[in-house]
Amino acid sequence: MTSSSEAINVSVTFHYRDSRSTAVAKNVIVVALGIVINYINGTLIHTFRKHQIFYMNPRYILFIHLVFNDMIQLTTSVSLVVLGNIFYRINVFLCFLILTFAMCTTVNTPLNLAIMALECYVAICFPLRHAELCSIKRTYVLIGCIWAMNVVLISADIFLNVATEPERLMFNRALYCEIRNFFRHPASLKKRDVSYILFMIAVWLTIFCTYVKIFLAARGAKATKSTSRDAKKARNTVLLHGFQVLLCMLTYVAHYLITGLISLFPSYFSEIIFTVYVLVHILPRFVSPMVYGLRDNTFKQYLKRYLLCT
Repeated sequence: MTSSSEAINVSVTFHYRDSRSTAVAKNVIVVALGIVINYINGTLIHTFRKHQIFYMNPRYILFIHLVFNDMIQLTTSVSLVVLGNIFYRINVFLCFLILTFAMCTTVNTPLNLAIMALECYVAICFPLRHAELCSIKRTYVLIGCIWAMNVVLISADIFLNVATEPERLMFNRALYCEIRNFFRHPASLKKRDVSYILFMIAVWLTIFCTYVKIFLAARGAKATKSTSRDAKKARNTVLLHGFQVLLCMLTYVAHYLITGLISLFPSYFSEIIFTVYVLVHILPRFVSPMVYGLRDNTFKQYLKRYLLCT
Protein backbone atom coordinates (compact mmCIF):
# COMPACT_ATOMS: atom_id res chain seq x y z
CA MET A 1 0.00 0.00 0.00
CA THR A 2 2.38 2.66 -1.13
CA SER A 3 1.23 6.22 -1.43
CA SER A 4 -0.91 6.91 -4.45
CA SER A 5 1.41 9.66 -5.54
CA GLU A 6 4.24 7.19 -6.14
CA ALA A 7 2.57 5.49 -9.08
CA ILE A 8 1.13 8.82 -10.15
CA ASN A 9 4.57 10.23 -10.67
CA VAL A 10 5.63 7.26 -12.75
CA SER A 11 3.16 8.67 -15.24
CA VAL A 12 4.52 12.18 -14.87
CA THR A 13 7.92 10.89 -15.95
CA PHE A 14 6.58 10.05 -19.39
CA HIS A 15 3.94 12.73 -19.89
CA TYR A 16 6.42 15.24 -21.19
CA ARG A 17 6.87 13.05 -24.30
CA ASP A 18 3.22 13.47 -25.27
CA SER A 19 2.27 16.02 -27.86
CA ARG A 20 0.58 19.12 -26.53
CA SER A 21 -2.84 18.05 -27.80
CA THR A 22 -2.48 14.59 -26.22
CA ALA A 23 -1.35 16.04 -22.90
CA VAL A 24 -4.27 18.47 -22.90
CA ALA A 25 -6.72 15.67 -23.71
CA LYS A 26 -5.39 13.52 -20.86
CA ASN A 27 -5.55 16.43 -18.45
CA VAL A 28 -9.13 17.14 -19.47
CA ILE A 29 -10.12 13.49 -18.94
CA VAL A 30 -8.44 13.30 -15.54
CA VAL A 31 -9.89 16.60 -14.33
CA ALA A 32 -13.37 15.75 -15.68
CA LEU A 33 -13.40 12.38 -13.90
CA GLY A 34 -12.13 14.03 -10.73
CA ILE A 35 -14.87 16.67 -10.84
CA VAL A 36 -17.62 14.08 -11.45
CA ILE A 37 -16.47 11.81 -8.62
CA ASN A 38 -15.95 14.71 -6.22
CA TYR A 39 -19.38 16.07 -7.11
CA ILE A 40 -20.94 12.72 -6.16
CA ASN A 41 -18.89 12.52 -2.98
CA GLY A 42 -19.64 16.16 -2.16
CA THR A 43 -23.36 15.38 -2.56
CA LEU A 44 -22.97 12.49 -0.12
CA ILE A 45 -21.37 14.82 2.43
CA HIS A 46 -24.09 17.43 1.88
CA THR A 47 -26.78 14.77 2.38
CA PHE A 48 -25.07 13.65 5.59
CA ARG A 49 -24.92 17.21 6.97
CA LYS A 50 -28.55 17.99 6.21
CA HIS A 51 -30.13 15.12 8.14
CA GLN A 52 -29.60 14.41 11.82
CA ILE A 53 -30.43 10.73 11.36
CA PHE A 54 -27.01 10.24 9.77
CA TYR A 55 -24.64 12.05 12.10
CA MET A 56 -26.17 10.27 15.09
CA ASN A 57 -25.16 6.91 13.62
CA PRO A 58 -21.49 5.77 13.87
CA ARG A 59 -21.82 3.73 10.66
CA TYR A 60 -22.63 6.81 8.59
CA ILE A 61 -19.97 8.88 10.36
CA LEU A 62 -17.30 6.36 9.36
CA PHE A 63 -18.69 6.25 5.83
CA ILE A 64 -18.61 10.03 5.43
CA HIS A 65 -15.06 10.11 6.78
CA LEU A 66 -14.14 7.57 4.09
CA VAL A 67 -15.84 9.70 1.42
CA PHE A 68 -14.09 12.86 2.67
CA ASN A 69 -10.79 10.98 2.68
CA ASP A 70 -11.42 9.85 -0.92
CA MET A 71 -12.09 13.45 -1.97
CA ILE A 72 -8.74 14.58 -0.56
CA GLN A 73 -6.90 11.63 -2.09
CA LEU A 74 -8.46 12.18 -5.51
CA THR A 75 -7.77 15.92 -5.40
CA THR A 76 -4.09 15.39 -4.55
CA SER A 77 -3.80 12.69 -7.22
CA VAL A 78 -5.26 14.86 -9.97
CA SER A 79 -3.27 17.89 -8.79
CA LEU A 80 0.03 16.02 -9.03
CA VAL A 81 -0.73 14.82 -12.55
CA VAL A 82 -1.87 18.22 -13.81
CA LEU A 83 0.98 20.12 -12.14
CA GLY A 84 3.46 17.54 -13.38
CA ASN A 85 2.20 17.97 -16.95
CA ILE A 86 2.31 21.76 -16.79
CA PHE A 87 5.43 22.49 -14.74
CA TYR A 88 7.18 19.10 -14.30
CA ARG A 89 9.04 20.54 -11.29
CA ILE A 90 7.10 22.34 -8.57
CA ASN A 91 7.87 24.31 -5.40
CA VAL A 92 9.24 22.24 -2.53
CA PHE A 93 6.66 23.45 -0.01
CA LEU A 94 3.75 22.78 -2.39
CA CYS A 95 5.13 19.32 -3.13
CA PHE A 96 5.47 18.62 0.59
CA LEU A 97 1.89 19.76 1.26
CA ILE A 98 0.40 17.59 -1.50
CA LEU A 99 2.47 14.52 -0.61
CA THR A 100 1.57 14.84 3.08
CA PHE A 101 -2.15 14.67 2.31
CA ALA A 102 -1.58 11.90 -0.24
CA MET A 103 0.32 9.77 2.28
CA CYS A 104 -2.20 10.36 5.08
CA THR A 105 -5.26 9.58 3.00
CA THR A 106 -3.67 6.50 1.45
CA VAL A 107 -3.12 4.96 4.89
CA ASN A 108 -6.45 6.24 6.23
CA THR A 109 -8.56 4.33 3.71
CA PRO A 110 -7.81 0.69 4.73
CA LEU A 111 -7.78 1.59 8.45
CA ASN A 112 -11.20 3.24 8.12
CA LEU A 113 -12.51 0.17 6.26
CA ALA A 114 -11.26 -2.10 9.05
CA ILE A 115 -13.11 -0.03 11.65
CA MET A 116 -16.27 -0.13 9.52
CA ALA A 117 -15.99 -3.92 9.37
CA LEU A 118 -15.67 -4.05 13.17
CA GLU A 119 -18.78 -1.87 13.49
CA CYS A 120 -20.74 -4.33 11.33
CA TYR A 121 -19.45 -7.19 13.46
CA VAL A 122 -20.57 -5.55 16.71
CA ALA A 123 -23.98 -4.64 15.24
CA ILE A 124 -24.68 -8.26 14.26
CA CYS A 125 -22.92 -10.28 16.98
CA PHE A 126 -23.47 -7.91 19.93
CA PRO A 127 -26.61 -5.94 19.06
CA LEU A 128 -27.47 -5.17 22.69
CA ARG A 129 -24.04 -3.63 23.30
CA HIS A 130 -23.76 -1.85 19.98
CA ALA A 131 -24.79 1.56 21.34
CA GLU A 132 -22.22 1.23 24.14
CA LEU A 133 -19.28 -0.14 22.13
CA CYS A 134 -19.87 1.97 19.00
CA SER A 135 -20.85 5.29 20.51
CA ILE A 136 -20.58 8.57 18.61
CA LYS A 137 -17.79 9.78 20.89
CA ARG A 138 -15.71 6.63 20.39
CA THR A 139 -16.20 6.86 16.64
CA TYR A 140 -14.77 10.38 16.50
CA VAL A 141 -11.93 9.36 18.84
CA LEU A 142 -10.99 6.50 16.50
CA ILE A 143 -11.04 8.81 13.48
CA GLY A 144 -8.83 11.27 15.38
CA CYS A 145 -6.45 8.45 16.31
CA ILE A 146 -6.12 7.42 12.65
CA TRP A 147 -5.10 10.93 11.62
CA ALA A 148 -2.86 11.44 14.67
CA MET A 149 -0.99 8.19 13.98
CA ASN A 150 -0.38 9.19 10.37
CA VAL A 151 0.77 12.68 11.38
CA VAL A 152 3.28 11.15 13.82
CA LEU A 153 4.63 8.77 11.16
CA ILE A 154 4.99 11.53 8.56
CA SER A 155 6.50 13.91 11.12
CA ALA A 156 9.23 11.35 11.75
CA ASP A 157 10.02 11.36 8.02
CA ILE A 158 10.09 15.16 7.93
CA PHE A 159 12.42 15.51 10.91
CA LEU A 160 14.74 12.84 9.54
CA ASN A 161 15.01 14.54 6.15
CA VAL A 162 15.39 18.03 7.62
CA ALA A 163 18.17 16.75 9.88
CA THR A 164 20.05 14.95 7.09
CA GLU A 165 19.41 17.20 4.06
CA PRO A 166 18.41 20.68 5.24
CA GLU A 167 19.93 22.50 2.25
CA ARG A 168 18.05 20.49 -0.33
CA LEU A 169 14.67 21.00 1.35
CA MET A 170 15.10 24.63 2.38
CA PHE A 171 16.80 26.17 -0.63
CA ASN A 172 15.65 24.00 -3.52
CA ARG A 173 12.74 25.94 -5.00
CA ALA A 174 11.90 23.37 -7.66
CA LEU A 175 11.46 19.65 -7.16
CA TYR A 176 10.26 16.65 -9.13
CA CYS A 177 7.38 15.79 -6.81
CA GLU A 178 7.64 12.14 -5.92
CA ILE A 179 7.74 10.44 -2.52
CA ARG A 180 11.03 8.62 -3.04
CA ASN A 181 12.56 11.86 -4.22
CA PHE A 182 11.26 13.95 -1.34
CA PHE A 183 11.59 11.40 1.51
CA ARG A 184 14.61 9.50 0.22
CA HIS A 185 16.55 8.67 3.39
CA PRO A 186 17.00 4.86 3.60
CA ALA A 187 15.63 4.75 7.14
CA SER A 188 12.57 6.71 6.05
CA LEU A 189 11.93 4.38 3.11
CA LYS A 190 12.36 1.29 5.28
CA LYS A 191 10.09 2.64 8.02
CA ARG A 192 7.35 3.48 5.54
CA ASP A 193 7.45 0.07 3.85
CA VAL A 194 7.40 -1.80 7.18
CA SER A 195 4.57 0.32 8.59
CA TYR A 196 2.48 -0.15 5.44
CA ILE A 197 2.96 -3.93 5.57
CA LEU A 198 1.99 -4.04 9.26
CA PHE A 199 -1.11 -1.92 8.57
CA MET A 200 -2.19 -4.19 5.74
CA ILE A 201 -1.73 -7.35 7.81
CA ALA A 202 -3.82 -5.85 10.63
CA VAL A 203 -6.53 -4.71 8.20
CA TRP A 204 -6.77 -8.07 6.42
CA LEU A 205 -6.90 -10.00 9.70
CA THR A 206 -9.66 -7.70 10.94
CA ILE A 207 -11.74 -8.05 7.78
CA PHE A 208 -11.24 -11.81 7.60
CA CYS A 209 -12.16 -12.40 11.25
CA THR A 210 -15.21 -10.14 11.16
CA TYR A 211 -16.43 -11.78 7.95
CA VAL A 212 -16.12 -15.27 9.45
CA LYS A 213 -17.92 -14.20 12.64
CA ILE A 214 -20.74 -12.52 10.70
CA PHE A 215 -20.98 -15.51 8.35
CA LEU A 216 -21.43 -17.85 11.31
CA ALA A 217 -23.99 -15.47 12.81
CA ALA A 218 -25.89 -15.44 9.51
CA ARG A 219 -25.98 -19.25 9.42
CA GLY A 220 -27.15 -19.43 13.01
CA ALA A 221 -29.76 -16.67 12.71
CA LYS A 222 -32.82 -18.85 12.15
CA ALA A 223 -35.09 -17.19 14.68
CA THR A 224 -36.40 -14.37 12.50
CA LYS A 225 -36.08 -13.51 8.83
CA SER A 226 -35.10 -9.92 9.64
CA THR A 227 -32.16 -11.03 11.81
CA SER A 228 -30.91 -13.37 9.12
CA ARG A 229 -31.36 -10.70 6.45
CA ASP A 230 -29.39 -8.12 8.49
CA ALA A 231 -26.57 -10.62 9.06
CA LYS A 232 -26.34 -11.46 5.37
CA LYS A 233 -26.35 -7.77 4.44
CA ALA A 234 -23.57 -7.10 6.96
CA ARG A 235 -21.60 -10.03 5.54
CA ASN A 236 -21.91 -8.63 2.02
CA THR A 237 -20.87 -5.20 3.27
CA VAL A 238 -17.71 -6.64 4.84
CA LEU A 239 -16.99 -8.37 1.51
CA LEU A 240 -17.25 -5.01 -0.22
CA HIS A 241 -14.84 -3.55 2.33
CA GLY A 242 -12.42 -6.34 1.47
CA PHE A 243 -12.82 -5.48 -2.21
CA GLN A 244 -12.06 -1.84 -1.41
CA VAL A 245 -8.90 -2.88 0.43
CA LEU A 246 -7.87 -4.88 -2.65
CA LEU A 247 -8.29 -1.71 -4.70
CA CYS A 248 -6.09 0.11 -2.20
CA MET A 249 -3.42 -2.53 -2.73
CA LEU A 250 -3.38 -1.86 -6.47
CA THR A 251 -1.15 1.11 -5.71
CA TYR A 252 1.33 -1.42 -4.33
CA VAL A 253 1.69 -3.18 -7.70
CA ALA A 254 0.95 -0.28 -10.07
CA HIS A 255 4.65 0.44 -10.65
CA TYR A 256 5.41 -3.22 -11.46
CA LEU A 257 2.32 -3.48 -13.67
CA ILE A 258 3.39 -0.40 -15.64
CA THR A 259 6.96 -1.68 -15.99
CA GLY A 260 5.80 -5.10 -17.18
CA LEU A 261 3.32 -3.75 -19.73
CA ILE A 262 5.83 -1.24 -21.09
CA SER A 263 8.40 -4.01 -21.57
CA LEU A 264 5.81 -5.95 -23.59
CA PHE A 265 4.43 -2.99 -25.53
CA PRO A 266 7.13 -0.28 -25.54
CA SER A 267 5.47 1.71 -28.31
CA TYR A 268 2.37 2.26 -26.14
CA PHE A 269 4.14 3.42 -22.97
CA SER A 270 2.18 6.67 -22.68
CA GLU A 271 -1.20 4.99 -23.18
CA ILE A 272 -0.31 2.22 -20.71
CA ILE A 273 0.71 4.68 -18.00
CA PHE A 274 -2.40 6.78 -18.43
CA THR A 275 -4.74 3.76 -18.46
CA VAL A 276 -3.17 2.22 -15.34
CA TYR A 277 -3.34 5.57 -13.56
CA VAL A 278 -7.08 5.93 -14.29
CA LEU A 279 -7.83 2.33 -13.29
CA VAL A 280 -5.76 2.40 -10.10
CA HIS A 281 -6.20 5.93 -8.77
CA ILE A 282 -9.45 7.35 -10.12
CA LEU A 283 -12.06 4.66 -10.80
CA PRO A 284 -11.76 3.03 -7.32
CA ARG A 285 -13.07 6.30 -5.87
CA PHE A 286 -16.45 5.32 -7.37
CA VAL A 287 -16.73 2.35 -4.99
CA SER A 288 -17.52 4.22 -1.77
CA PRO A 289 -20.67 5.90 -3.17
CA MET A 290 -21.81 2.49 -4.40
CA VAL A 291 -21.44 0.80 -1.01
CA TYR A 292 -23.71 3.15 0.94
CA GLY A 293 -25.02 5.72 -1.52
CA LEU A 294 -26.87 3.10 -3.57
CA ARG A 295 -27.09 0.02 -1.32
CA ASP A 296 -28.33 1.83 1.79
CA ASN A 297 -32.06 2.55 1.42
CA THR A 298 -32.09 5.32 4.02
CA PHE A 299 -29.19 7.19 2.47
CA LYS A 300 -30.46 6.64 -1.06
CA GLN A 301 -33.83 8.11 -0.13
CA TYR A 302 -32.27 11.49 0.67
CA LEU A 303 -29.36 11.33 -1.78
CA LYS A 304 -31.55 11.33 -4.90
CA ARG A 305 -32.89 14.79 -4.04
CA TYR A 306 -29.49 16.47 -3.86
CA LEU A 307 -27.76 14.45 -6.59
CA LEU A 308 -30.37 15.61 -9.11
CA CYS A 309 -30.57 19.11 -7.58
CA THR A 310 -34.29 18.72 -6.81
